[in-house]
Amino acid sequence: MRSFLVANPKGGVGKSTLATNLAGYFARAGHRVMLGDIDRQQSSCEWLKIRPPGAPRIESWDVHPDKPARPPKGTTHVVLDTPAGLHGKKLHHVLAIVDRVIVPLQPSLFDILATRDFLAALREAKEMRQGIEVGIVGMRVDPRTRAAGELHRFLESEKLPVIGYLRDTQVYVQAAAHGLTLFDLAPSRAEKDLEQWQPLLEWVNRP
Repeated sequence: MRSFLVANPKGGVGKSTLATNLAGYFARAGHRVMLGDIDRQQSSCEWLKIRPPGAPRIESWDVHPDKPARPPKGTTHVVLDTPAGLHGKKLHHVLAIVDRVIVPLQPSLFDILATRDFLAALREAKEMRQGIEVGIVGMRVDPRTRAAGELHRFLESEKLPVIGYLRDTQVYVQAAAHGLTLFDLAPSRAEKDLEQWQPLLEWVNRP
């Protein structure tokens, strides 16, 4: 079973957008996917309620904020969405049941400063637990801009890889409003965004 944690202690950085679309990708590829949500707002679970019956199925299960349960037997891929402010024991609980951590991060000074201690905790967990991998996704950013360059330089000093950049677009908003992901849309409708996802997908599919 492959398991992914989408996390950042700062709110509003795009965690649920990233988590739901990643789950949508795995479902479209034919995997048995579980999307868990330990955020009290339950954004991802609420999104699942409006997902069309004809779309590739994504399951969910009860996840206690303090001690996430293991997903049901037969699950091949797990994506965990998380709340703002994730740290301490809650962070260690979820890190114990995932293989890879994806951190959505916007290229602003305030977002970087708010995430610095969290990244340090992830580096420590990575050193203590062999096999766990951490990757950063630049959110709402054009990789050709100065802001993207500054984000990349900051992450080089943190010794963490940037595994993708996703632009700011209404395509995500419009798809989510109907319980869909980029991977449920006609390719022509999300061509530019699907192209941006390729480096991220190569990272999540890596053995």
